[in-house]
Amino acid sequence: MVTEGPQDTREQLLRRISVDPRVAHGRPVVAGTRVWVTTVLDWLADGRTAEEILEEYPQLKPPDIRACVAYGAELTRFHDVTVGPV
Repeated sequence: MVTEGPQDTREQLLRRISVDPRVAHGRPVVAGTRVWVTTVLDWLADGRTAEEILEEYPQLKPPDIRACVAYGAELTRFHDVTVGPV
C-alpha cells in the first residue's frame, strides 16, 4: 500500500494538474510531467493499483494519483457523461 503524509486539500491537489497547449497537445497532465490525467484514470478504471501506476511512472507521487481523481471529479460536476443502462 502507498503511504503518505497529511492529506492535501482538493485545491492543493488540483494545483498538481496542468493544462498547457504547449504540453501534451493541451491535454490535462500531472504538472511537471507529460503523464496524462486520462492515463492515470484509465489505469485505475482497469483495476490497476496506485502502486502499479507509481511503479510504471516513477516521476509521479501518491498525491498525483489523488489529484487525477480529484480533477476527474471536478469535470463531472459540470459535464454530463452519457452511459448506457446498467
